[in-house]
Amino acid sequence: MNPRRRRLLQAIAMALPGAARGEAAYPGIGPGLAIAFPRDHGSHPDFRTEWWYVTGWTRDRQDRERGVQVTFFRSRPGVAEASASAFAPRELLFAHAAVADAAIGRLVHDQRAARAGLGLASAAQGGTDVRLDRWSFVGDGDGWRATIDAREFALDLRFRPTQAPMLQGERGLSRKGPRPEQASAYYSVPQLAIEGAISLRAEPHRVTGTAWFDHEWSSSYLAAEAAGWDWIGVNLDDGGALMAFRIRGRDGASRWTGGGLRDAAGAIRRFAPDEVTFVPGRIWRSPRTGIAYPVTFEVRMGELAIAIAPLMDDQELDARASVGTIYWEGAVRALAAERPLGRGYLELTGYGEPLRL
Repeated sequence: MNPRRRRLLQAIAMALPGAARGEAAYPGIGPGLAIAFPRDHGSHPDFRTEWWYVTGWTRDRQDRERGVQVTFFRSRPGVAEASASAFAPRELLFAHAAVADAAIGRLVHDQRAARAGLGLASAAQGGTDVRLDRWSFVGDGDGWRATIDAREFALDLRFRPTQAPMLQGERGLSRKGPRPEQASAYYSVPQLAIEGAISLRAEPHRVTGTAWFDHEWSSSYLAAEAAGWDWIGVNLDDGGALMAFRIRGRDGASRWTGGGLRDAAGAIRRFAPDEVTFVPGRIWRSPRTGIAYPVTFEVRMGELAIAIAPLMDDQELDARASVGTIYWEGAVRALAAERPLGRGYLELTGYGEPLRL
């Protein structure tokens, strides 16, 4: 991406919240939510923010493990919506992709950003089909395929469901704060079987593995006083799945928490805000940005106590050239009483500056 285009897209992204106020009517997420498939695998263009997010652990034929992340974001900034110009930024698309390889010791990542249309970017309704330049995340009838052609790496991965979608919160309505409007539509598809190829530094690797897919959309995700969130999604070794999050205030304290556990037999337990606690552990400070992140946690969910430890510390993703923020997105192991429990991803946002959505 050339520097001029990068500066333009960054300026648009940073201006979205202020530009949107008073210029667009966004629908909310409320009790009438009814998620249906395949319809809701697709885009929801009336809503302000949406993302399709897949993370996983892979293993190549030399038995080396790597983490992978592919995320596509859609934003309705609420500006120039009445304009007939094809250049009007009625909808913006962003994408992040990354590979975590402990042998390299840092996250290898890339990003893209563009206005929807003009043959550059699109997010289809009715089924998953999100494209940005030569990057795509597309439903193929039996799962999804991610195709990423980045500067330092390439991904061609298929994700096949082995379980039904897991609706988060109350039938897919996930509260993110004490006020009813602070909510998202949110479902996950855990325990996806991965098959495909990772090319890293021009060296191809055939891989298999297990992934986690999240799809979420909202018009009012974070309260103004919130700084960001901590989130985990873990594929358990016994076939179960666990998700937990906390919304942090600008003082670092938890403002809202939630989570869900699906056991190997398919039974789901929802956790209320007073049942979920994130206890930060060891701190890692980025040598590039100076931001300090807690890269280990104890997460308590009811009577469960889960230790979260990273594949490696340096999994910071600098996305200032696209969505205007910096966050930590990393492959982690989950343990219970020092015994392996599963593998997943930890996401930490708002540790440098408060996140703006």
